Amino acid sequence: METHHSNEGHAKRRGGAPLVIAIVVAVLGILGMLIVDHGPWNKPKIHTAAVANYSTTGEAAREAGATVTPTEPKAQLEPDAPGPKPVHPANPATPP
Repeated sequence: METHHSNEGHAKRRGGAPLVIAIVVAVLGILGMLIVDHGPWNKPKIHTAAVANYSTTGEAAREAGATVTPTEPKAQLEPDAPGPKPVHPANPATPP
């Protein structure tokens, strides 16, 4: 009862076409993103402080029509939070 498996059909089989197509699509996608993100039309325009229209965010907001109000100062002492207190070790500095 000896079975003999032939590798003749296996050697001629071409199953790499989907892999090649996937690699080509991935490479084209990455190149497309690089061109769109880093092309010559997408360079940051850096201005010096002398060219800037407003020196603070508040000035720019007021010019745009926003109302700038300061935040409420936080109380110096906070009240105790409701709920159970955290557990602390009985003797944290005592060596064994």
